[in-house]
Amino acid sequence: MFTMIRKTRSHRRRGEETQIPGDGRDARKQRTRRALLDAALQLLEGERSFSSLSLREVTKTAGITPAAFYRHFSGMEDLGHALIEDSFASLHQLMRQAREGGLPATHIIRASVTTFLDYAGAHRAHFRFIAKERFSGSSALRMAIRKEIRLWIGELAVDLSRFPALGRFSADDLQVLAGLMVHVIIAATELLLDTPPTDRAALKRIYRDAEKQMRLVILGAAQWDSSRSKSG
Repeated sequence: MFTMIRKTRSHRRRGEETQIPGDGRDARKQRTRRALLDAALQLLEGERSFSSLSLREVTKTAGITPAAFYRHFSGMEDLGHALIEDSFASLHQLMRQAREGGLPATHIIRASVTTFLDYAGAHRAHFRFIAKERFSGSSALRMAIRKEIRLWIGELAVDLSRFPALGRFSADDLQVLAGLMVHVIIAATELLLDTPPTDRAALKRIYRDAEKQMRLVILGAAQWDSSRSKSG
């Protein structure tokens, strides 16, 4: 009997989900899933790529057994997709809110730049992962990231179509304009990730330059004749 008790205690030390009195099963499951995501992000600090991570080291860092991993993800690629979704989870709604409210265009540009870069700065680990995997990750993860960016561009294009000054733009041209604006923000985010959070002067320049670039894009768009862009 003593042996059975000792084995049970040993199993609990290696267990995948510590049970807390009154804690529901769904809450434990979400906590374990979160631990796996956080463990992967922790291991990705520095120059490591997602493809270099092993399931065993992720579960070890998260404090769960390798077998328990499959209760949450079908494999490492599934974990990578979850990290991408997690990175963009709240961003779409935040950006939409920044563009609402009937504010002047200059205020909307500033609000959009500030909202995105503040979010990226508060979630550096997520966006470092996105920046690395966007070009050097597996084809499946690269495609997933592109899908999120296309979704973001599409949402922005719809919002831009509501501005009277852009009402004459074709749907294709609105997509191009939205793409230019999104890629300005992506470039600014990559600069932000390489800048220490304590370097306030450098961060201020990144925000300022991104806002200026966005304004220049809008000023150029104001001179564009969408009817002439149609080909064939």
